[in-house]
Amino acid sequence: MLKKYKTILQQAEAEIMEKKSRFIATVAPVKTETEAQDFIEALRKKYWDATHNVFAYQIGEKNEIQRCSDDGEPSGTAGLPVLDMIRGEDLKNVVVVVTRYFGGTLLGTGGLVRAYGRSAKEGLLAAQIITKVLYQRFEVSIDYSLMGKVQYEILQNGYVIQDTLYTDEVTFVVLVEYPQKDVFTKQIINLTANQVQCIPTDQVYGTWLGEELQLFE
Repeated sequence: MLKKYKTILQQAEAEIMEKKSRFIATVAPVKTETEAQDFIEALRKKYWDATHNVFAYQIGEKNEIQRCSDDGEPSGTAGLPVLDMIRGEDLKNVVVVVTRYFGGTLLGTGGLVRAYGRSAKEGLLAAQIITKVLYQRFEVSIDYSLMGKVQYEILQNGYVIQDTLYTDEVTFVVLVEYPQKDVFTKQIINLTANQVQCIPTDQVYGTWLGEELQLFE
């Protein structure tokens, strides 16, 4: 799994006008090529009366899957500018469909490239570009006498307490950025003189939205 990567937060739509032609960019996060193709097909049905439904997507940890289509526009003037916008932002697992309703005025090759590129950019901005960071989740179980000291240490070092469980001992569910997981374990063991159970459970991606860490379970 990647330690971090850029993508978009949510599905979104943005619209621009260029010489009376209407360009509607619809953008969505996807995990597989099948999801991307289903999304494209749904928009083709939604905008069945459009002049063109141009698309591009980039999927995979190493951007293994890259596809684009001009959908009847002159070769290289539509799908590629949309894909180039995704590449330029270094986004993964994203699909963009730009729907065009022709307004009666030809835009020319350069005009088409600029219009499709600008439309894709507006769609990506509307979807909110984010960086997903990989977190290791830990369950840290200690005696109640150590609770205050351990809680202070966790928060002081910038780790995130997701939950606190109270039984015959106290258990903090802690999120630690993956590259820091070994450092975190050593800190907790040293702090408690090894009077702790510090168990790694699973990994999850998250991104900070303001002061809140949003997780993608």
